[in-house]
Amino acid sequence: MKRLFGLLLAFVVLLSCAGCGGNDDKQTPPEPAAGEQKSDKVGALMPIGLDEEGYKRWTESIAESEGQPAGYVAPRTVVFYDNMNAMIMALQSKQIDHFATSSKVGNYIAARNEDIKLIDNNLKPILGYSIGMQEKDAAQIEEINSAIKAMKDDGTLDKLIKENITDVGNAEPAATPIPVIEGADTIKVAVTGDMPAMDFVTSDGKPAGFNVAFLGELGKRINKNVELVSIEAGARSAALTSGQVDALFWVIGVYDQEGNALPYPLDSLKGFAVSSPYLMDSRVGVTLK
Repeated sequence: MKRLFGLLLAFVVLLSCAGCGGNDDKQTPPEPAAGEQKSDKVGALMPIGLDEEGYKRWTESIAESEGQPAGYVAPRTVVFYDNMNAMIMALQSKQIDHFATSSKVGNYIAARNEDIKLIDNNLKPILGYSIGMQEKDAAQIEEINSAIKAMKDDGTLDKLIKENITDVGNAEPAATPIPVIEGADTIKVAVTGDMPAMDFVTSDGKPAGFNVAFLGELGKRINKNVELVSIEAGARSAALTSGQVDALFWVIGVYDQEGNALPYPLDSLKGFAVSSPYLMDSRVGVTLK
């Protein structure tokens, strides 16, 4: 479980940075309340298609379009990590001060780590998680979009989210095999374990929980076998472009409070096809107690 906790924390760090908005030239971080430490460093998982300067421009654009969250401290330094485990260890060793993540991920992390607490609630923007493939596979993405819509319409998606994320509490999601469809083609999908319990990989490297349940159901609906491949978050883009995998389980888009896509995606996938979101969630801040 050490790997999982680390992975979780890292992802949280990424989003915290993403939610701060602004830089030293445009905004001066507010002074912390009595007894609180000024937050100078935030961690972030390396986003796809953005370098450090691009990431800072991203936070500035989001701050301008969505507004600086009340009580949130703009980071002076962003530290990127390739996986969640490294970010968690950085937070616990106080190399970084805080991070942000989706509400579901933040609550799962806080439930399993006594030294972690949630701070700000409902940070802007909202996060949406989608399947990503190469642009040549855009027709496959359309099939996936149709399947996601059908799963939403018939209640299957809400059921899977409830059973494998909402109701999991602090338990470890179960590792169940994905059924094999005789004679069907296979899609290799990269999972990371960096966003539990949505994307969960056990300590012995087995994908488990929502990612398995959702992709298994998706495979049935598009008549494809799904093979899960564990990839570090920082290596996702290379794995996709090299053909090591056919799809990424999650790429992050950002949305306003009404669910409209914002023009500043966190994962800037140029030359890739991205599905409609299968999960959207508000964001929370996370720090040490």
